[in-house]
Amino acid sequence: MKMVQMPAMNAVVEVLKSEGVDTAFGCPGAAILPLYKALEEVGGIEHLVVRHEEGATHMADGWARTNGKVGVAIGTSGPAGTNMITGLYTALADSIPIVCITGQAVSTRLHQEAFQAVEIVDIAKPVTKWAVQIKEAGQAPWIFREAFRIAREGRPGPVLIDIPLDIAQQVISYDPEIDAPLAVSTVAPHLPRVERALDMLLAAERPLILAGGGVIIAEAADELRRVAEYLNIPVQVTLMGKGAVDEDGPLYAGMTGVQTSQRYGNASFLESDLVLAVGARFGDRHTGQLDVYRGGRRFIHVDIEPTQIGKVFEPDLGVVSDARLFLRALLDAARRRGAARDPGAWVERVGELKRTLRRREDFDAAPIKAPRVYKEINDVFDADTYFVTAIGLYQIWGGQHQKAYKPRHYQICGQAGPLGWEIPAAIGVKKALAATEPDAEVVGIVGDYGFQYMVEELAVGAQYDVPFVLIMINNEYLGLIRQAEIPYDMNYQVDIHYDEYGTDNVKIMEAYGCSGRRVLEPGEIRDSLEWARKEARRTSRPVLVEVMIEREANTPHGPSIDAVKEFEPEPA
Repeated sequence: MKMVQMPAMNAVVEVLKSEGVDTAFGCPGAAILPLYKALEEVGGIEHLVVRHEEGATHMADGWARTNGKVGVAIGTSGPAGTNMITGLYTALADSIPIVCITGQAVSTRLHQEAFQAVEIVDIAKPVTKWAVQIKEAGQAPWIFREAFRIAREGRPGPVLIDIPLDIAQQVISYDPEIDAPLAVSTVAPHLPRVERALDMLLAAERPLILAGGGVIIAEAADELRRVAEYLNIPVQVTLMGKGAVDEDGPLYAGMTGVQTSQRYGNASFLESDLVLAVGARFGDRHTGQLDVYRGGRRFIHVDIEPTQIGKVFEPDLGVVSDARLFLRALLDAARRRGAARDPGAWVERVGELKRTLRRREDFDAAPIKAPRVYKEINDVFDADTYFVTAIGLYQIWGGQHQKAYKPRHYQICGQAGPLGWEIPAAIGVKKALAATEPDAEVVGIVGDYGFQYMVEELAVGAQYDVPFVLIMINNEYLGLIRQAEIPYDMNYQVDIHYDEYGTDNVKIMEAYGCSGRRVLEPGEIRDSLEWARKEARRTSRPVLVEVMIEREANTPHGPSIDAVKEFEPEPA
C-alpha cells in the first residue's frame, strides 16, 4: 500500500492536532509561512496572532498551565526566536511543557550569514529540555512526536524546533491515520523507600506535608488530600503549589517562606519535626537561610527528577517518583498497616496558630493599603475563578493574602518572573478553558510597571474577544512623576506631560478597545470589581481595575523564616 504524500508542514499540523493542540499563538513571517499555509489547509487549530513573540510563549505557557497539555508558540526566523528565549526560560523554570517553533533561513545559506539566520538552537539549549533543527523533511513528524514526549515526560519543560525554509517546503510520505503520540513513561516509587517514608511519618510527633508545584503537574491533589486526611497531617504549599489544597480546609497550614508566607505558616514550620516535601525544589525564597530552615527537623524529599534530590541540601530520605504514584503508594502502605490517626495535639496546635497569627487586611484609610485589595479579591471572586499573577511586590502580597482552593486555578510564574507575563498568560488561560469552561472567569493581577511592559498584547484580547479582568496594584500614588524632560540637545527640548497619576493606564486600555476604572478609596474596590466582571462579559474584552495604593507600601520579609519583619500592625 502506498503511503500518503503531503507537504511536510501539513504532516506537522496533523501531529499537533493529535497531540491535543487546539490553539496556537504566534507571529507570521516569511521563513515560517509554509507552516501557516498548512494551518489553513489542514484546519482544526485556532491561531491567535500576537504582537510580540515573547507574548506568544507566555500565552502558550498560560494555556499549558491550565489544561496540562503542551502549549505551542510560533515565530519566524532570527529575532522571533531570540524574542522567545524569555518565555522558554520561564517555562523551564516552572516545569511547563511548551513547544516553540521557529522558521529559519534556507539550510544552504546558514553558513553565509543569510538574512535573519541565527543559531537559535544553540541559543535556546540552556533554557530548554531539547532544542533541535530539522535537517531532513522526512524527520519532521517524528521530531515533533519526540518533542511532545520530551516536553511531557519526567519534569516537564519547553522544547524548541527550528525549521529551515527549504525543508519546510518539501513533500513527504506520512499517513496520520496510522500514527499516534509516543508513549510517555512515568516513574513509580521504589516501595521500600515508601515504607521507610511511612515509618518516619508515623514516628514524628509534628509532621508536615509540603506540596510543591509537582503535585499540581502530576494531577495529584486528590491523592494529597486522602493521605493528609488518613494520617491527619497538616499540609503546607509552596508558591507554585498554591491550589494543591483548599486553603480554607482544616488541615491547611499555610505557606513558609521569607517573602510569600503566612505568619502561621512560618510558625508551624518552625515547630515541626519532620517535613515530607512532594514535588518541591526548596527554592531560596521559600527556605531563606538554610541553617534555620533545616533546624533539627528531618526531611523526606520526593521528586520525579533525580537530580533535584540533594541539590539544595541532602534530605534524610530521597524518593524518585511521580508525585501521584508516590502518594498512592504511601496511602496503600498506610492502609495495609491500619495507620489511620486522629487529629491529635499537633493538628490542634496548627489550628491555633492559624487562628491567632494572622495579618491585618481590614484597612479603611486612603491611600489604600495592598492587603485590603486582596481581602476584596477573596470576597468577590469564588473558588472557581482562575487567577494569573507574576513578579514583584504584588506577587508577595498575593502569596501572603490571596486564597487558592483548586489546582490549576492560581497561575504564577514563580522562578523566572518576567515582567508583563500576566496579560499574555491570562489570554492563554482563557483560551485553554474555551472548550471545557467557556464561562469561567479569569483574573490577572499585575503591577503598574509590568502592565506597560507587554501592554500591546491587550490588542490580542480585544481582537479575538478574550474577556478577563485585570487588577492593577499601582503604587505610583498621586503620581510623583508629573513631568519628565528629555535633556536639551540639538537646540530643542521636549516636555512629556503626565496626568496626576503618572501614566494614564485607563486611557491605555481605551486605546486598545478595552475599558477600565481607577480606584482611590477602599470602599470603591468591591463595586469596581463587580463592574469589571460584568463589563468583561458584556464586551468580551479585557477590563482594567486600577487600584491606587500607598506609595511607600512594603511587604513582610526577612533573611530567614524566623526573622520576617512585619511592616503593618497585627490584627486586634
